[in-house]
Amino acid sequence: MVPPPFLKTLSLWLATAAAVTILLSIAVSQILLGLAIGVLLLSGLPLRWPRIAIPLGLFLVWTLLSLAFSPDPANGLTQVRKMPVFLTMLTVYSSVLTLAEIRILVLSWVGVGTVTAGLGIFQYARIRLQAIVEHRDFYHLYVDHRMTGFQSHWMTFSGQELFLLLMLAAFVLFGPAIRKNLWICLACGTAIGTALILSETRGVWVAAALAGGYLLWAWKRAAVLAMPIVVLVVFFAGPTDLKQRVTSFWAPEQKTDSNDHRFIVWRTGWEMIKAHPVFGVGPEEITKDKVFQAYLPKDIPLPLPPGDYLHLHSIYIHYAAERGIPAALFLTGALLMALFDFQRALKTEPPGRSDRRFLLHWASASVIGTMVAGITDLNLGLSPELTMFLVVMCLGYWAVRQQPVSAL
Repeated sequence: MVPPPFLKTLSLWLATAAAVTILLSIAVSQILLGLAIGVLLLSGLPLRWPRIAIPLGLFLVWTLLSLAFSPDPANGLTQVRKMPVFLTMLTVYSSVLTLAEIRILVLSWVGVGTVTAGLGIFQYARIRLQAIVEHRDFYHLYVDHRMTGFQSHWMTFSGQELFLLLMLAAFVLFGPAIRKNLWICLACGTAIGTALILSETRGVWVAAALAGGYLLWAWKRAAVLAMPIVVLVVFFAGPTDLKQRVTSFWAPEQKTDSNDHRFIVWRTGWEMIKAHPVFGVGPEEITKDKVFQAYLPKDIPLPLPPGDYLHLHSIYIHYAAERGIPAALFLTGALLMALFDFQRALKTEPPGRSDRRFLLHWASASVIGTMVAGITDLNLGLSPELTMFLVVMCLGYWAVRQQPVSAL
């Protein structure tokens, strides 16, 4: 029996809706993802996976092995329940098949992302007003209550905005028909960029700078020289709290900024890796205070400085400690493989602007941004950022499999 044609269209719209609504609600996005999977299986569309699915699949297999050797497997089932998020690769790569369909997804992301950025800026202004009314120091109030948009945490919010800002930057630099779209790109990019700056998430700032630097270098190498000027203008023209957050890179406040806290969790993670290099301490075991305390280096004084000790604030250290060095290598290998594939495809693209060049550079910058942000954050351990990352990878691999065409 031949499946009804409308199922293919429905599969596309559900996959797109799941990708877009991750900016608004995890629950709604995952419900739509479940529906997209079901409809895709009934639609008759060929099931496709991007090449990055191979090392990511090995990462998931090693996660299950780590769970099997965990001292408390039941406690780690939370990570098993998160695995269906990786099916985003299947739904998007199998359902989003044409450039017109990609444009719908991208434009939807731009629209919704600009709204989330606007909400974040409103939240920033509201907290600033609260500080004035309550006669409180804004910086100390804001660092622990930053803008989150529709997300539950400012780091998740800023991580999502990073993907959107890189998308707009890549389109402005490499996309076709930029003249008629320039003003809307600049308007949306300004809102998203402002939200990213005011989120005061330092790790994402560095990721944006390096990934953005890559895009400028690929566009015109001399343009990279303008970046320090832009940074200095933003620093000196920005509010006092922004300057204070920047200086916290090298002169942190012990009870406010998280520098010491991160060094503590990284050192503790290293002790876990040395003790359990193959399968780690087990999924979700790090969240147990007694496990963390058991590997805490003896020379670290108590009480510990303020901070979140439920994870190790680095995808590389956290997954190596929690699931073993092979798991961290599979994940890192996936990122490097994708970057290699995108760069190899770019070498076949003729000079000039094109949709393919835009998608490949956006995907490359997203990998760079993810890898840099992942040094200080468990960004790929959270469904909102992981979902967006997987969608961008699918679009990048869509561009990889297209034949080079003359630039528009």
